[in-house]
Amino acid sequence: MPTELEELVGFIADPRPEIRALSTEHLVPYSTSQPGIFKADNLKPVKNLKLLIKDHPKIAEHVISILINLSADREILESLATDDKFLNEVLRQIIIATEPNANLLSMLLANLSKWDSLKRILDMKQQAPEELKSNDVVMNQLVDLFVKGADGTYNKNADFDHLAYLFADLTKHAEIRHYFVRKQDYDGIVPLTKLKVFTEYKSDVRRKGVASTIKNVAFDVPSHPLFLSEDDINILPYILLPIMGSEEYDEDEMMSMLPDLQLLPPDKQRDADPHIIQTHVETLLLLSSTREGRDQMRDVKVYPIIRETHLRVDNEGVRDACERLVQVLMRDEADPDKVDRIKEIEDGDEDEDNAIIEV
Repeated sequence: MPTELEELVGFIADPRPEIRALSTEHLVPYSTSQPGIFKADNLKPVKNLKLLIKDHPKIAEHVISILINLSADREILESLATDDKFLNEVLRQIIIATEPNANLLSMLLANLSKWDSLKRILDMKQQAPEELKSNDVVMNQLVDLFVKGADGTYNKNADFDHLAYLFADLTKHAEIRHYFVRKQDYDGIVPLTKLKVFTEYKSDVRRKGVASTIKNVAFDVPSHPLFLSEDDINILPYILLPIMGSEEYDEDEMMSMLPDLQLLPPDKQRDADPHIIQTHVETLLLLSSTREGRDQMRDVKVYPIIRETHLRVDNEGVRDACERLVQVLMRDEADPDKVDRIKEIEDGDEDEDNAIIEV
């Protein structure tokens, strides 16, 4: 005899919408507390749920919430992330300007990116809605959605903040890193320059995901000249401003800093999240991998900023990252004791970037 809970799972595929609505609503909490009930009959409940993401919006809301939580299970994650038909439907729905569950779909995509093969999204295409003003490349559509959709300006039901986590995970793959530093034909813009403006945004999720994306792309050492050039990505002001507060600097130091960092207001606040600050400092450490990067950081007085960050942020991870960067910037270039900073940061990456989102 099936248990009441097993019977409830069976009602997911009921032909009556009111029964599907009732069963999926009641099953949401069990997707975190008892995920095993959805793995019966060779994942049949999961297969049914995948079909229901285009059901009535309220039913789809419960269904997507369940799938977000279930994606913490590796077997279920594989079933979701490797299913092209399912992925195509998620991508089709998320770009619709009136989609009521767009934020949940963003969370789901962020979780699906924990499966390595999702990098195939780079080669996917679909027609873009006219109002999105993108082209048929799915990655371009997602970046444009993230930028134009902030604050509900594209879809009043969504802010698309969790797409930042999708980008952060995808940029662990070299081919995705390359995408983010290459000018796109349809608008002549480098995708990473669209994201950098959010390093001081009000949303913690957006700031954290963007910071991690920038850091991951910075593992591509050949692109460092683009990162540092004022005429290209020009990343330095966007990763230094978030780690600066209202502290005062000597006039000689301040006047050599980047123009955007000079004469900051007395109420300037550094990012309240130490993990984000650490991520930005680690990006600077990556950009110090070349002599040109180190020389430029010395010229624009990055050291005093790191000195004050180390002094004022009471966090072990931040202080460790600051100390490593100071050692690099203050080292004599003739010093034969070279450190592989890329490997050092890879080894020190925290698990937080790999966390599954739950609802």
